[in-house]
Amino acid sequence: MLDPEYLALLVKREMPYGKYKGRLLADLPGHYLGWFAREGFPKGELGTLLALMYELDHNALRHLLDPLRGR
Repeated sequence: MLDPEYLALLVKREMPYGKYKGRLLADLPGHYLGWFAREGFPKGELGTLLALMYELDHNALRHLLDPLRGR
């Protein structure tokens, strides 16, 4: 079941490593999220957040995060 707090975390948490280190999870490009979907998401909360962001991106639902930005 989806924890609503995860949506808020997408606009607060930064990618901790890799090419997009320091970028908000909500701002990661779709091709990067797609790579994780193909190769496997990391374990733990980061993997859960990346998988959620992938689903939002894949289903053209990124706009749902707009009201959460800047909180």
